[in-house]
Amino acid sequence: MPTPPRRSPAPPQRRPQPTRGGARPVAPVRRRRPRWAMRAVTTLSVVVLASAGIGHAVVTSLDAKIARVDPFKDMKNRPQAGHGMNVLLVGTDGRDRISEKERRKYRLGGAPCHCTDTIMIVHISGDRERASVVSLPRDSYAEVPAGEGRKAHPIKINAAYAEGGPNLTVATVEHMTHVKIDHYLEVDFTSFMRTVDVVGGVQICTAEPMKDSYTGLDLPAGTHRLMGGEALQYVRARHVDSASDLGRVQRQQRFMAALIERATSSGILLNPMRFRDVTRAVLGSVRADKGFGTGELLDLGRAMRNFSPSSSEFTTVPVRQLEYTVKGVGSTVKWDAAKSERLFRALREDEPLSAHRPRRRAVPVEVAPQEIHVQVENGTQAADLGEHVDAALAATGFRTTGRPVSAADRPVKRTVVAHDPRWDRSAKSLAAALPGSELRAVKGLGPTLKVIVGTDFRQVRKVRAENPTEGESVVVRGDEAGCA
Repeated sequence: MPTPPRRSPAPPQRRPQPTRGGARPVAPVRRRRPRWAMRAVTTLSVVVLASAGIGHAVVTSLDAKIARVDPFKDMKNRPQAGHGMNVLLVGTDGRDRISEKERRKYRLGGAPCHCTDTIMIVHISGDRERASVVSLPRDSYAEVPAGEGRKAHPIKINAAYAEGGPNLTVATVEHMTHVKIDHYLEVDFTSFMRTVDVVGGVQICTAEPMKDSYTGLDLPAGTHRLMGGEALQYVRARHVDSASDLGRVQRQQRFMAALIERATSSGILLNPMRFRDVTRAVLGSVRADKGFGTGELLDLGRAMRNFSPSSSEFTTVPVRQLEYTVKGVGSTVKWDAAKSERLFRALREDEPLSAHRPRRRAVPVEVAPQEIHVQVENGTQAADLGEHVDAALAATGFRTTGRPVSAADRPVKRTVVAHDPRWDRSAKSLAAALPGSELRAVKGLGPTLKVIVGTDFRQVRKVRAENPTEGESVVVRGDEAGCA
């Protein structure tokens, strides 16, 4: 008969040894981590890893799809490299890539000009915590440097692209600014509209109606969320005010600040799927230099995650003369040589453009407040608001009557600056002191402007007289360029 297998003897149970006091020790109890905490940690880990993985995968795949150019080919005698990174951002016409329906809708008829519609130097600081944007007006007087088979000659800066493409554009900008360009990024109408659409539109505000028959822009006064096509009309408009090209540059800067605010505040940069969509929209139809690859894109993406509107600053190259006529070139915009050099030196030395601004910031306006007469009317039920606004405007320098009255129609929701059309420049200066106010032309009102205070009133901002075409270039931070 077979012998059954032996069972392993059970391990002997150890009796707990008594302690000195005779009491038996208590076995340690394991503290179980709450399930919700485990789930939260796990979910967060997955999201972080997914963000990094999808972001890297998307950027790596798009790197191969970006159209490449060589804007630095055979360039000699280039400026010395500074600190930080300088990207030459150019907006090209590209209307030939837009559908016929969109071309009619957004007034993009005619043949493409094969020139740069927008030129900006975007400086990313060495610590990746600041972006400084300097706009170069498209009609700026420039000198093309001599090169192989080419003599130095005068030109409008936007025409350098038509004459010699990205290579001559970079060479001309470096020759004029003495700032070494590290990377080149070219955006056309199509990629611009796609980018705005994929972020869900960009909010802008205007104190008075904006109508431009050339682009088809037609915006009433107020706050608007612009999608791709309307946004293109907004940044291209040149005939909505007397500032022409400089006014257009300022609108482009305000729009860029609003776009940064939208991208950084809406969680786009932290959402892997939305980050993927934005990246595809931005990079899927641009041209860039060969060195602008995956590493640079991821580096910029990480920097942007820490950005806020106050991390960006915008300015335009200081201008000495708006209509500088050059034989064979036409009317150009002449830079102020000394003040422009100070601006570009700040870029080379990686210094904030706003580093030397006065602590008490004042909004630059065209007409000094001391030259503007104002009558305040209280359009709300708040008894003392009229006196408060009158005193605040007087403290800023406006020549108020000192005797505010009640508005005929109450309550008024939005603060209104009523003005005679002949005093429109003064009205714009007054509206700048009342953020969010609406300009309203009233024929026969005379030289005294009227402020009808609405329930939306929040503050009176300091303003200072400054001609935008003279003096130091005005530096505006991103958080100052929005609707607040």
